[in-house]
Amino acid sequence: MIAPLLVHSTTPLFVRSTLLDDLGLDDLLDLLEAGPAAGVEYAWVRGDAGAVAGGVAARWTAGPGDPISGASAWWAGVRERLEHTEDSTGAAALAFGSFCFDPDHTSAVPVLVLPEWVLLRRHGRTVLVEASTTPFTAPAATRVRRLRTLRPPATPSPAWQERAEGLDADAWADRVAQGVKRILDGDLEKVVLARQVTATAEAPVQLGRLARRLHRDYPRCWTFLVDGLVGASPEMLVRREEGLVTSRVLAGTIGVHGATTPETLAAALTSSSKDLQEHEYAVASVASALSEYCTGMNVPDAPYVLELPNVLHLATDVTAVSRTGTTVLELVEALHPSAAVCGTPTEVARRLIAELEELDRGRYSGPVGWVDSEGDGAWAIALRCGELDRDDPRSLRLYAGCGIVADSDPDAEVAESEAKLVPMRGALAPGQP
Repeated sequence: MIAPLLVHSTTPLFVRSTLLDDLGLDDLLDLLEAGPAAGVEYAWVRGDAGAVAGGVAARWTAGPGDPISGASAWWAGVRERLEHTEDSTGAAALAFGSFCFDPDHTSAVPVLVLPEWVLLRRHGRTVLVEASTTPFTAPAATRVRRLRTLRPPATPSPAWQERAEGLDADAWADRVAQGVKRILDGDLEKVVLARQVTATAEAPVQLGRLARRLHRDYPRCWTFLVDGLVGASPEMLVRREEGLVTSRVLAGTIGVHGATTPETLAAALTSSSKDLQEHEYAVASVASALSEYCTGMNVPDAPYVLELPNVLHLATDVTAVSRTGTTVLELVEALHPSAAVCGTPTEVARRLIAELEELDRGRYSGPVGWVDSEGDGAWAIALRCGELDRDDPRSLRLYAGCGIVADSDPDAEVAESEAKLVPMRGALAPGQP
């Protein structure tokens, strides 16, 4: 393996891209499910587009407490050292990353990685993008031949057991009640409280298989795999593409249950003052954060309903045009944490979360996504996800959180959190291919 370029290196990076006409999304998903055998460690998939990647050509890592700005500065330095060779596709170099929810209250480590190789499927074509600290000697066909031979394992998924980590459902409901009291006392307007369960399997967790199942079951979500963090998020923190900025805000949720029709659930959601208030706080926080970096902002007057297999969300798509020179990582730093995952006011909510949750969120509810050498990229909020235990590859920490406002009912919030755990529990189901 090529020695990775580390944080302060000035070593040049060589990049080349190759068009692969005969590889489709299913081929990328096969590689994703093949996992370690294919060397796939990173993925980003939605609908009929996506990317899978492996290896490390350059890596930024930092200890707890380091801000996103450190990664942004590092990536700016990497961009200056890129030397493109054999490039006829126009594809930019991609880095994958994930950041912590609260760098001041976690033992988790944020990461930003430029992989050795990326298979990128977009706009109906597939491109192989490679990066190296030394000039390329072997033809791209060498890597392509190896990747073509790899297929998913035929072994069934193992059985697993689940246990509450920290607070069980009843204790967490009590913390929700405490949060409501603090809101009624005037300390803040909204707080997002999360709970954690740990799933332990009989064999090491196959993250690539989980990612493929999540994409199959939730194709409208952004499925991600980055450094042991896997999930399918319905919420786009921010996307920047040739200057156009989009942020999808989700806040206000109702679970799918029984024979109740989606139309009935949607009507209940859009008439819920509690959910509309929760959503309003989240939209306002995003619009405020983007205003410094963007012009021409459009914020719809009312949310729409996003229907997923397990829940319905109130959703608003905020759009704008980024100011010249603004990169997607700068937008990520400006937006995180939004009221959708933290609360209002932000710092008061952050302190209350640290007081009430009794868990280390790690990278759950932090930004996860990719950035390219043009400063474009897409970053979701790490929701509906699990994080692999680095000391036990059989264990996966699953998270779910709920927005708490003055009208919140603790039992209803527990039910909502259970609905939000459905995607990961389904992906872990034993025996299925």
